[in-house]
Amino acid sequence: MSSVPLVVCLMGPTAAGKTALAIELARRIPVGVISVDSALVYRRMNIGTGKPEPALLAEVPHRLIDVREPWESYSAGEFVRDARTAIAEVVAAGRVPLLVGGTMLYFRSLWQGLSALPEGDSEVRAAIDRRAAAIGWPAMHAELARIDPRSAERVHPTDRQRIQRALEVWQLTGLPLSAQQGRALPPGDLRFLRISVIPADRQLLHARIEARLVDMLARGFIGEVEELMQLPEMRPDRPAMRAVGYRQLWGMLAGDYARAEAERRALAATRQLAKRQLTWLRHEACEQTLAMEAADLPGAVEATLRSHGVQDAISASSG
Repeated sequence: MSSVPLVVCLMGPTAAGKTALAIELARRIPVGVISVDSALVYRRMNIGTGKPEPALLAEVPHRLIDVREPWESYSAGEFVRDARTAIAEVVAAGRVPLLVGGTMLYFRSLWQGLSALPEGDSEVRAAIDRRAAAIGWPAMHAELARIDPRSAERVHPTDRQRIQRALEVWQLTGLPLSAQQGRALPPGDLRFLRISVIPADRQLLHARIEARLVDMLARGFIGEVEELMQLPEMRPDRPAMRAVGYRQLWGMLAGDYARAEAERRALAATRQLAKRQLTWLRHEACEQTLAMEAADLPGAVEATLRSHGVQDAISASSG
């Protein structure tokens, strides 16, 4: 097994301090940081995604940041392909791949592998979109619940892209998407060390989420969304606009509600995201779980890495 590359996965809910931790680790040991975040893949979305500042990215490059325009889609399958390429590049450079983020679907797709699902069919998707325009996406979600209840449980009733894909797979194959995803075999050419950073005090995490939103608004988050709205390719149903904060500020700027309501909705959505992330993490068999509040998180991660066979890399960085 020692010849199989070790990939370190650093996970946690939003606002847990994962980015700062990854940057500090990169200053201490030879790692190559790979982002696992469905919002950071988008260009032009910097403030509201918590994207590291350019100076930090220059010091500690992050792969899989700014790889799509905000009107483009990016699937779990594309992430797996890109992440495996990035992992190979980091290993070839003699470094330890450090995957950092909170998009748990991306992590799980990488660990478990992806089923050989059918390619998208434009005619089938167009037909699904026409029906959704007539009855609405919540009604389409209800249809999905009848044919594939397991997938419907994991998809929000207004998540157009994922509802469309599940219905598309059903129409193309006659089998539920959830059943086909279960057929995937985990890749055997990589070893994964999963480290989760979670709050011992949920209220502290909520306070961090609120403070971060206040900071983002002070740094121009609303202006960033205004600029996105002015792009001719952008619409509120684009995949990037599922990102928390963006969706709520778009509604405010479109005149649907006042700023105070937008901030309330953004805060509530971010807390719900953190709750979902923590639920995912509770169901994952992580090799190490660390408290977000720990006094020396980088030191704790370093100790975990030593205990799982990366002593040589750590020693090389200090030599």
